[in-house]
Amino acid sequence: MTYKAIVIGASTGGFYALKRLITALPDGLDFPILVVQHISPNSDNFMAKYLNGISKLTVKEADEKEPILPGNVYIAPPNYHMLVEEDFTIGLSTEEKIRYARPSIDVLFESAVFAYGAQLIGIVLTGANNDGAHGLSAIKKAGGLTIAQLPSEAEADMMPQSAIDLAKPHHILPIDGIAKLLTELNTNQKK
Repeated sequence: MTYKAIVIGASTGGFYALKRLITALPDGLDFPILVVQHISPNSDNFMAKYLNGISKLTVKEADEKEPILPGNVYIAPPNYHMLVEEDFTIGLSTEEKIRYARPSIDVLFESAVFAYGAQLIGIVLTGANNDGAHGLSAIKKAGGLTIAQLPSEAEADMMPQSAIDLAKPHHILPIDGIAKLLTELNTNQKK
């Protein structure tokens, strides 16, 4: 299977988990990564700037209508849902909160399934709610690859556990295992 994109959802404890995951990924990644991290509506783009400074990938806050390109990490801006449009650009929306969250992980995952279908990798990391479980389930139903962080390693285990219970993901791994798997998939895809 050739994969075209990775979507990641995180909440409580997500900054540390994303830092570990994104800095472990190699330069020249064949896929774009789209990230929803639940953050305060008043946050600045510190996380994107910080991760960009320590990662081999380009990490940035997503812009409306921006083309989605391999080797880039796009982080949803505060108080906006981030969607993947059919023309593989980013859409930003201020529609109602979903499961008390904007940005919503489920909104990103479900729009990405519509665009990428079975060529999508979905990852649910640490968090203290159930956002992402329905989206990960939709990715699995479409034939995409699904991954949840090992709940015992997560700072908040409710979100990965909810995803495991609902979506029955293909892999349940610690952060280092997720990074290793994505690196292997990238290497195999280049062959």
